[in-house]
Amino acid sequence: MARYLAGRILQTVFILWAVASIAFFLTLLSGDPATLMIGEHWTAEQVAAFREYMGFDRPLFVQYLEYLGRIIQGDFGVSVRQQVPVTQLILERFPATLQLTLAALSIILMVAIPVGVISAVHRNSLTDRLAMGGALVAQSVPTFWLGILLILVFGVWLRWLPISGRGSAANLILPAITLATFSTARIARLVRASMLDVLSADYIRTARAKGLSPGRVHYGHALRNALIPVVTLLGIEFGSLLGGALVTETVFSYPGIGRLTIQAIQARDLPLVQGVITFGAMLFVLANLLVDLSYSYLDPRIRNA
Repeated sequence: MARYLAGRILQTVFILWAVASIAFFLTLLSGDPATLMIGEHWTAEQVAAFREYMGFDRPLFVQYLEYLGRIIQGDFGVSVRQQVPVTQLILERFPATLQLTLAALSIILMVAIPVGVISAVHRNSLTDRLAMGGALVAQSVPTFWLGILLILVFGVWLRWLPISGRGSAANLILPAITLATFSTARIARLVRASMLDVLSADYIRTARAKGLSPGRVHYGHALRNALIPVVTLLGIEFGSLLGGALVTETVFSYPGIGRLTIQAIQARDLPLVQGVITFGAMLFVLANLLVDLSYSYLDPRIRNA
């Protein structure tokens, strides 16, 4: 277990370094960053002063090393447009994104796992066909279209729920449903497929032969062993949602990291763009590290390795 843990931590550190490096160099592909961020009527002297202020006049390798040094200290620089530390802006928006992510994850867990188990237990029945047909439709619906549809129906026509902003729990309902729909459908299909593989195993037949109740067989024996691929996908989904749900937060004007990313790109605020990309990648990688470590609980073979 210790060897497995050490290997995963080293791999995580390498991935974080690679992502930070990619975020640094990608922002330079469009040309001189100082030219991209300046105003339209700046003089040559103002451009030169701005380039010096941002450190763009120094060798690229020096800029890169300074960038990595700041990231290690949790410093992503200062937003050019807002003149506020990027870390402060990210931390101000992160609670909103975390709240939305947890709400969406709750919907995913409450819907996807029971639906997948029921579909597998009642394979090829009408219930199975309806559930998997609904999952296929849910995976096919564009996120922005679903969000707009929910706004029109529940916010504009019925006036049951708020359609933008962050405040009460009611503000979370529509964006959380929008954010969770695709992942719920995908995970429900994976749970069904994984459960079908497990239900045909010898130990499940043995459990049934011992006279155990269907509920204990399905949820006490089969589901736990079927959860490893599901946990992997849940970790990927959780990391992605934490990194910023760009479309959902934009549609609902939700003040999270996803919307902050769009605003940074539109404002050509390169330090902020670098910061949100790196921070989102860090969340994604760390979430997947936690998922990998959870395997030791779900699979004793990993714990004893």
